[in-house]
Amino acid sequence: MERAEVDCVVIGAGVIGLACARRIAHSGREVLILEGEGDIGSGVSARNSEVVHAGIYYPTGSLKARLCVAGREQLYAYCAGHGVTTRKVGKLVVATASEQLPALHKLMEQAQANGVDDLALLTADQARTLEPQLACIAAFHSPSTGIIDTHGLMLSLLGEAEARGAALARHAPVERGWLEDDGRVTLQVGGPDPMQVTARVLVNAASLGAQAIARALQGYPADRIPPLYYARGNYFSLSGPSPFSRLIYPMPEAAGLGVHLTLDLAGQARFGPDVEWIDYLDYTVDPRRGDVFYAAIRSYWPQLRDGALQPAYAGIRPKIQAPGTAAADFRIDGPEVHGLPGQVHLYGIESPGLTSSLAIADEVAARLDL
Repeated sequence: MERAEVDCVVIGAGVIGLACARRIAHSGREVLILEGEGDIGSGVSARNSEVVHAGIYYPTGSLKARLCVAGREQLYAYCAGHGVTTRKVGKLVVATASEQLPALHKLMEQAQANGVDDLALLTADQARTLEPQLACIAAFHSPSTGIIDTHGLMLSLLGEAEARGAALARHAPVERGWLEDDGRVTLQVGGPDPMQVTARVLVNAASLGAQAIARALQGYPADRIPPLYYARGNYFSLSGPSPFSRLIYPMPEAAGLGVHLTLDLAGQARFGPDVEWIDYLDYTVDPRRGDVFYAAIRSYWPQLRDGALQPAYAGIRPKIQAPGTAAADFRIDGPEVHGLPGQVHLYGIESPGLTSSLAIADEVAARLDL
């Protein structure tokens, strides 16, 4: 069996793991990225709405709020400098009933407290001037919300990391690990080419697998591993041209942001995600959920015709809070939490993880004093 020693191992080659690998490689460390699947970004990163969020929804002072606002600016700048496609299409957050108006104003105030300083409150007529098919009684406009080529971003991050000496091992699932006497960690890696890797620094960015990785590490305190809940988000695509040129978001709902309209870079409209709590990994979209989508979408787009929606795809959010409880913040657990030197474990990195990815990588590096 092959044995290797490196400065740093990053587990997981989704957008968060790749951003961390790039950041750590830029600090001069030798980095090995371990990915259990056959390619980068084949999990959570491949199944999201590809939205660059402004930082509207998250509690002021939370990691989600802080890293989303900082990460959004970093992400737009990075993509502009590295040829990754983004488009600031903007977003309308809409109230469709009078009882939603206080929540709309409160949400706008929270966004401003988070540092989102470019929002504009709109009357129904002003909103319809921007989007003639929109039905609402008020809205606010977020011009810095956008869309991004997620796979292009991940390829760029990997290329940047590799240019600084990082290496990617595919089909390399981590099976278990243990601490050496000098504080380094050794990982037993399976797959077609099993190996043992010893590193001074470990970043667990395995997303839906992060808790399993932590449990497989001898000496990791079990009481520091948060629970994991699967919240499937289903998406339906729209046949025909999009009626909107901006993203349309209803008021948030429990555990999600409501069934909203997003656009891909080709201009195709899709709706979702909803929130469906499940017990095991299953990416099947049940066409019958479309019935709920029609009703939700018609609250802000009454002209949606029957039969216009088709099941598209589903993603699964790595939730660390139980159904019916308040949304949890990102967990970026360094030695101050689990007591193990040179390790950072990331839990519950759901939306706005993509937007926050570069800022999360900076935060990880700070926890490791890199």
